[in-house]
Amino acid sequence: MAGQSTPYYTPTAKPNAAVSTHLLRKDNVVLTCLVFFLCSFFYLFGSWQPRSTTSSTVTSLRTTTINCPSSSFNSATTAAAAYSDKTLDFTTHHAAADNDGFTVKTYPPCHVNFSEYTPCQDKKRSLKFPRDRLIYRERHCPEKNEVIKCRVPAPYGYKNPFTWPESRDLAWYANVPHKDLTVEKAVQNWIRFEDDRFRFPGGGTMFPHGADAYIDDIGKLINLNDGSIRTAIDTGCGVASWGAYLLSRNIITMSFAPRDTHEAQVQFALERGVPALIGVIASKRLPYPSRSFDMAHCSRCLIPWGQYDGVYLIEVDRVLRPGGYWILSGPPINWENHWKGWERTEEDLNEEQTQIEKVAKSLCWKKLVQKGDLTIWQKSINHLDCKTNPKFTQTPPFCPVQNPDLAWYTDIETCLTRLPEVSNNEEVAGGAIANWPERLNMVPPRVSSGSIDGVTPDIFQEDVILWKKRISYYKTVNSQLGHLGRYRNLLDMNAFLGGFAASLVEDPLWVMNIVPVEAKVDTLGAIYERGLIGTYQSWCEAMSTYPRTYDLIHADSIFTLYKDICEMEDIMLEMDRILRPEGSVIIRDDVDLLVKVKRIADGLNWESQIVDHEDGPLVRQKLLFAVKLYWTAPADADQAMGASQISQVTMVLLVVALVARTHGQTCPNQLGNLDVCAPFVVSGSTDLLPSSECCMALQAVDHDCLCSSIHVASRLPTQCNFPVSCGNLK
Repeated sequence: MAGQSTPYYTPTAKPNAAVSTHLLRKDNVVLTCLVFFLCSFFYLFGSWQPRSTTSSTVTSLRTTTINCPSSSFNSATTAAAAYSDKTLDFTTHHAAADNDGFTVKTYPPCHVNFSEYTPCQDKKRSLKFPRDRLIYRERHCPEKNEVIKCRVPAPYGYKNPFTWPESRDLAWYANVPHKDLTVEKAVQNWIRFEDDRFRFPGGGTMFPHGADAYIDDIGKLINLNDGSIRTAIDTGCGVASWGAYLLSRNIITMSFAPRDTHEAQVQFALERGVPALIGVIASKRLPYPSRSFDMAHCSRCLIPWGQYDGVYLIEVDRVLRPGGYWILSGPPINWENHWKGWERTEEDLNEEQTQIEKVAKSLCWKKLVQKGDLTIWQKSINHLDCKTNPKFTQTPPFCPVQNPDLAWYTDIETCLTRLPEVSNNEEVAGGAIANWPERLNMVPPRVSSGSIDGVTPDIFQEDVILWKKRISYYKTVNSQLGHLGRYRNLLDMNAFLGGFAASLVEDPLWVMNIVPVEAKVDTLGAIYERGLIGTYQSWCEAMSTYPRTYDLIHADSIFTLYKDICEMEDIMLEMDRILRPEGSVIIRDDVDLLVKVKRIADGLNWESQIVDHEDGPLVRQKLLFAVKLYWTAPADADQAMGASQISQVTMVLLVVALVARTHGQTCPNQLGNLDVCAPFVVSGSTDLLPSSECCMALQAVDHDCLCSSIHVASRLPTQCNFPVSCGNLK
């Protein structure tokens, strides 16, 4: 019939009432009798079973209630449970097969000389690469056959760092045993040596009155207090005092500087509990996505901003968020008052500032203010004016269509990174971001716009809830995670949307969020839009950081991700290198992989335990909680290293000092790289032939510089009235 619809189901017809009642009564009687018989039989059968004859004592009683399915039969019985003398074990029991081909190894300590080993910034290896544009200071990682398979030792006397916020101002000398900066930067108030520790007064080259006062001066020019500025980047950071003092203003800074420009500067920053990485702007993009930072800063970082067609400012533009600020202090700013102290000509400094102004204008930046030693530019919120105004479209040209977030070993280009399209001049390219802290849990524009494949606003919201649950579970297993101040520097090796870091944001700690370059989707831009920081990294290589950087490392499905890409033990050895003594590890992964991970952890001398997933034992993913045991290089080895290092560099330093008196700075700088030859020139050395690094360093020295140095060294004994006859020297 028209208009009628077929129902989803048809009810079963009711049986005749009289027949139904008769059948039900008959069935109930039979069922009751059957149940009563079975219950009685099995009870009597169980009671008849012979008692255990073991000598164990009864340790507990169990009360068992047996409910038979009858309205009139309930029986409760109490029986003693006899236990064997074997202790019950409630831990997870899952082991890989013995013939799985996975070899268990032990990993010996490295030589004490590796105490500060940073594989991809190794000083000797860097000499093989061009010095032009500081390319030799970029990442240059060892080949697979060069990777060491040992545990990097902490120096003798290593102590747990001071807790935050005390660590901002103090660090143990034994942890970073380098005093050069206390002499080199004494006037600038970077660092002081006091007894067994270093003190960081907060000074800097361009802020002798301290970082706080310097930041207050910036705050008078732009608003640092309303939450619109949350993420910052500091190029050439020194010991990262600028980033350290911004933390009290809820601004988190990615500080970076090259290794060995000033000895151990990034290491000091990390020891203080301040985010930092070893890095340099050279020929490759910085390892951050586009539109990451609200503010960029350079305080006498000595980067030639106006040279090479403005390529370094072009890279700052790529990582700076629309509407973000670039702050420059130091040469050439305020050169009219400083040119004599900087030992440069007025013409030279004026030309340098003119070049910077020209590049900034070509990037569509607006110069907001120049006051005293500070100048601040602001990036446009979109590129509509750049495309229509002839003044902005000459140089550099817009880059062709590309992925602006591609930043792992990607060459810097001398073209302007395109911002996302907008419909009007008031629209922020890529989407407006809320002020901090609201932006933390708001859907990031990259997610809401659908630009991250497979990540929707619903998935983001689910991830927020998921990580609150997971962090709560972590704290029940690792109680120290709940003790404020126990951990300061944290690393998330596979951060996805930054949920791990976001759930800990109220604690006095910071998290370096890593998005592996091998990950299926690039989510690092969304992490920055939440007001968090991080970097790209391939875990087939070492991280650009010093040993003993992190207090806790979190790894979610890392070994699943790299299962067929690189060696599991190499990843674990890198984790061991960058983890502090007594630091903790939390690894989530498939149980089969996690069993192998635990074997490696045992070989690294970690204390570890596999526990169930927060959703229970039926989930294949398990968790490994581990602690790296405290150990250091032995005292005698450490002392021997110090004496050896002193004796090995004595000759080189002596010659450098003498030549510096007569040949300016260029020659000593070249000779300073000859420290790699020290093992060959020192008396008693077992090295019969100089290394290739030594030969390359020697060839890089100017001919006149080298000859003058040899003459100076040969005249020294005579000039000191100490005639020496060395016999037949060859």
